Amino acid sequence: MRIVTRPDFDGLVCAVLLKDVISIDGGILWVEPNDMQQRKVSVLPGDIIANLAYHPNCSLWFDHHLSNRFDGTYKGLFEIAPSAAGLVYHYYRGRFSRDFQEMVAQADRIDSAQLSLDEVLHPERYTYVCLSMTIFGGDGDDEFYWNHLVGLLGKRDIDAVMADELTAERCDWVKRENNHYKALLKFYTRMLGDVAVTDFRSLAAAPNGNRFLVFSIFPDSRVQVKIRYHKEELDKVIISVGHSIFNRGCPINIGQLMGLYGGGGHFGAGSCSVSSHEAQRCIDEIIFALGVNNK
Repeated sequence: MRIVTRPDFDGLVCAVLLKDVISIDGGILWVEPNDMQQRKVSVLPGDIIANLAYHPNCSLWFDHHLSNRFDGTYKGLFEIAPSAAGLVYHYYRGRFSRDFQEMVAQADRIDSAQLSLDEVLHPERYTYVCLSMTIFGGDGDDEFYWNHLVGLLGKRDIDAVMADELTAERCDWVKRENNHYKALLKFYTRMLGDVAVTDFRSLAAAPNGNRFLVFSIFPDSRVQVKIRYHKEELDKVIISVGHSIFNRGCPINIGQLMGLYGGGGHFGAGSCSVSSHEAQRCIDEIIFALGVNNK
């Protein structure tokens, strides 16, 4: 039995909660959402899926993404909710070995992007926000760190987690990287109407960074389209789209829009992966859909 989840803060908290209430003998399989949606992941009978699309082999499933709705019979819980971790917490309420309420509340807030401008500009001042920004999907080299955090958060209070040498090192990196990433966003982003288009395809490696920072730099934007090559499959282009968390009001359901291109997500954020030779057509169509319907 394994936990199959995605490498973001919500997925990580799901893993913490599930390991606390279930004897997991197969470890954690960290999976990117698009790979799950395209059935590229080998899910084994008995696996527990959290924060990802349903697979018929799983024994339990927890998810909150609109694009992953499944109307068949399954064991677990699906609801449109702030986080998948909140659903796991509700499902097993009263069975945990310690109090995870604060951590789950933070997962709800962070995954639903209920952050202030100061939290975005200075994440190092806010414990859980900073911790969440040390976790980047798409980089299998970080699996040791993700597993390390699951172990820490399952056994220690948040102050001890932040005092851990590896965690502290990553949080220091977040503080330094925020300024560097801000400069990259300014250089590689252009405004098309109220759509901020960030294109990292000319870079040898797309940078990781604070996904909300662009909205503090371009306050007139209501949505961002971020474009980059897949780290391992260079014939693939990843397109990520997200509503501004400060200039709210974009009416487009991003999860549904990304679903047209083989991806998915929430109402306010989502992504897809497309072949490089089709990428520009898809990008142009997505920007057009956002611009036309944003008026």
